[in-house]
Amino acid sequence: MNVADAMTPREDVVTAELPGTRSDVLEYLQERSFSSVPVVKSTDDGPEYRGLISRDVLIEQPDEDQLVMLMDDVPTTTADTALPDVARTMVEENARRVPVVDGEFEGIVTVTDVVHAIAAGDQETDETVERYASGDVNTTYEGAPLPVAERELSYANVPYTVALDDDGRMSGVLTEVDIIDVARIVEGEEETGNNFPDQDSQWSWEGIKGVGSRYLPTRDIEIPNGPVSEFMSEDVVTASSGTAVQEAAQRMISNDIEQIPMVSAEQLVGVVRDVDLLEALYE
Repeated sequence: MNVADAMTPREDVVTAELPGTRSDVLEYLQERSFSSVPVVKSTDDGPEYRGLISRDVLIEQPDEDQLVMLMDDVPTTTADTALPDVARTMVEENARRVPVVDGEFEGIVTVTDVVHAIAAGDQETDETVERYASGDVNTTYEGAPLPVAERELSYANVPYTVALDDDGRMSGVLTEVDIIDVARIVEGEEETGNNFPDQDSQWSWEGIKGVGSRYLPTRDIEIPNGPVSEFMSEDVVTASSGTAVQEAAQRMISNDIEQIPMVSAEQLVGVVRDVDLLEALYE
C-alpha cells in the first residue's frame, strides 16, 4: 500500500493561502479539529506548498499574526512512497501530517490516515498494544484550572492529559483539541512595571516584572479558568495489554480520538497513542 492509497487529495484538503492571518487558521482548527493546516501559495503552475501551521504554534505565539512567521518546516513525501516508509518518517520526525509534494502540492497524509489503514486491515499486523504502549502517562488533577492544564501539556510536549479525581483514579481525558475549541484571541493593553502577583493565589505562576511603567498593546490567547472537569471527556475509551493493534486502531477511528489509556483491573497502567501504532508497520 502506497501513500496515494491513503492520502487526502489536494482538492479535499483545507489549506490556508499566503498572504493570510492567524485568525483564518484558528477558525479552521476550531471547526475541523485538525492539528495543523498546510499553507500554500497560488502560482501559474498550481498551488505551491510552503509549510504547516500547528495549533501548538498558535497558542505559543499569540502576538504573531503573519502566517509566514508561524509556519513549521516539516518533511514531505510523494504519492508513490510505501505507507510503512511514511509511517517511519512520522514517528522519527514527530510529524502528524506529511504533505505530499511532487513539483506542486498534491495532498496530505496524516497519522489518522495510516491508523485508518491499520483499522481496515489494509496494513496487517498481529501485534497487541502492550508492545507499543508507554507507562509514562501525562496526568493532571480534574480540579486544576484549564490554563494550568494547558501549560502542563505544553511543558510535557504531548497533546493529552489524563485527569485524576481526589482518589487518584482516572476520571477523564483532556486534549489539545478540547482546549483550542474554547480558546479565543483577546487584544488590549498591558501596563509594564512593578507587577506583583497575588501571593495568596494557589495557581499563580506569574513572575515578577520591573521594567518601568508604560502601556503596550497586547494580543493573547484567552483560555477559560474553569476546572479541567468542565472541558474533559468523561466517557473514556480504554484498552488492555492484550488488545490487538488493529482493534485499538478501530476504536481510535470510530471514537475520533488520538490516544487510549491502557488499564488493568480498572487501574491506569499506561497509554497508547495513535502514532505508537504506526511502529507496528515497520518493526
